[in-house]
Amino acid sequence: MTTTNITNFRKDIYEMLEQTIKYNEPINISTKNGNAIVLSEEDYNSLIETLYIESIPELKKELLDRANSSDNDFVSEDEVNW
Repeated sequence: MTTTNITNFRKDIYEMLEQTIKYNEPINISTKNGNAIVLSEEDYNSLIETLYIESIPELKKELLDRANSSDNDFVSEDEVNW
């Protein structure tokens, strides 16, 4: 995570945002009133999706169960009629 103060962030806002978008590297911006975090849209959407999945216990359990399943429980891609 990149850490900067608000003054430096204002000076380099374009470059810092481009780096955050390109490399998904959050920015921690410190101000006299507290800190703020800037995330890429991709990271933000991923975080929201994770929170959504975590909020539905049945979905979370099903995903964990499937992740721990053996390969024999799945159908080969070649066997699927697209």
